[in-house]
Amino acid sequence: MNTHFINIKQTSVFIIFLFIAFSGFGQAETSKWKAQLAIGVNSPSDNGFVTGFEAKPINFPTINLGIQHMFKRQFGAKLDFGYNRIAHEADSPYFKVNYSRINAQFVYDPTPVLGFLPIGMGIVAHTGPGFSIIKPLGTYGANKTSFVNVMAGIEFHYSITDVLTIYLDTSYIYGLSGDFDPVTEGYGSFNGNLLTATIGVSYSLSGCYYCD
Repeated sequence: MNTHFINIKQTSVFIIFLFIAFSGFGQAETSKWKAQLAIGVNSPSDNGFVTGFEAKPINFPTINLGIQHMFKRQFGAKLDFGYNRIAHEADSPYFKVNYSRINAQFVYDPTPVLGFLPIGMGIVAHTGPGFSIIKPLGTYGANKTSFVNVMAGIEFHYSITDVLTIYLDTSYIYGLSGDFDPVTEGYGSFNGNLLTATIGVSYSLSGCYYCD
């Protein structure tokens, strides 16, 4: 079992622990906290690879876990962890990459002022800085890299109950990284930008605080 997988497992366990903890005190608190889980696909930028290496335009899976706190009806913040797998295109040298990230994001919910939305529908925007960790697999496993990122996205929610929504999220992760050294670094790795599309569930951990 490699170190990267252990780190992902530890991070996932930590976030699940937060979900359980917040759920515990949430029974006595009106809802400001939400847990989110989503799965989908990703598309990496072509210029994020060393020349000669190309990735599939659409890759699976992308998995996002997050905890969100709303300070007011329309404003909040969230901490979320994302895992993405990127694989080689058919005519490229073989490689696979694990792309992990953690981001702290500002959350804005304009739904109350968007009178044209159908009942039960909502829109949430999010953006904020984070840190990306790249771990190639197989032959190029030693070519690890990491860099700061900035992420922005928009979620479209549909209410199932007062405390549960399903949502579609489209996000763009912009990598703030330098160029690879074309001779000694980067083979099978990635230092570019990532577009993700996921579908998931958002669950209020402490009731229905902001229900209309």
